[in-house]
Amino acid sequence: MTTESLEARIERHFAAGVAAVGDAAAMDAFLELRGALEAGTLRSAEPDAAAATGWRVNAWVKRGILLGFRIGALMQMNGCEYQGASSLSFVDKGTYPARQFTPEDGVRIVPGGSSVRSGAFVARGVICVPPMWINVGAYVGEDTLVDSHALVGSCAQIGKRVHLSAAAQIGGVLEPVNASPVIIEDDVLVGGNTGVYEGTIVRRRAVLAAGTILTRGTPVYDVVHGTVLRATAEMPLIIPEGAVVVAGSRAVTGGYGKEMGLSVYTPVIVKYRDEKTDLSTTLEDLLR
Repeated sequence: MTTESLEARIERHFAAGVAAVGDAAAMDAFLELRGALEAGTLRSAEPDAAAATGWRVNAWVKRGILLGFRIGALMQMNGCEYQGASSLSFVDKGTYPARQFTPEDGVRIVPGGSSVRSGAFVARGVICVPPMWINVGAYVGEDTLVDSHALVGSCAQIGKRVHLSAAAQIGGVLEPVNASPVIIEDDVLVGGNTGVYEGTIVRRRAVLAAGTILTRGTPVYDVVHGTVLRATAEMPLIIPEGAVVVAGSRAVTGGYGKEMGLSVYTPVIVKYRDEKTDLSTTLEDLLR
């Protein structure tokens, strides 16, 4: 038995390039990594109080996920059988079949076309409403609701008691491997048709109203404090704790746009979460 760490083995097999294809040791290392991701004992990004953002990216874990794509071969796979019929049939890399859950896992997946890819962690108490998709490397914390048509992208980190409303899109960042994924911290409410992309961090208890779009290039206007929040070369866009963000607009101040009275989309922090805002989110308890 090798005494080499999992990280060292992953790095070595990843560096081998196509030579890792067909290498049983590379497959063993990948399967160990995939199992640790599914168990939640290993994460592509994790809280780190010493880091500037409060989170640390584990780039070697991302390389391990990419190794799985490299060494996997296309296979036809079927999902679970129920009353003689298969609930799912698809073709994908054999290293990434759909995850199968049992009642002992404590995860509630409502029938109707949802899928969780192998290598994703889904904690006890999570509710998945069809159709929804959780990709490899993602981490979904306890008692979170992933509503219909919602996406949790590769390596995205979702905290506890988060509500991802219908059609919410949480972007994934697998490459470049050192890039921070999208992070949604505990007790965040993400409204319907909301998109969070490009490594944005949403701090705990924030509320993103329906239709809010957050990207690395999106300035966010905080009318409570009279400031503008932006990403920098070193830091992603960060939405503060408890902020209530709505989809707003900003007038074009020059040229033809001004002449025509045009405006452009911009997210606006209109308030910070208080008791009244919390009362509007108590519907969560009725769904469980």
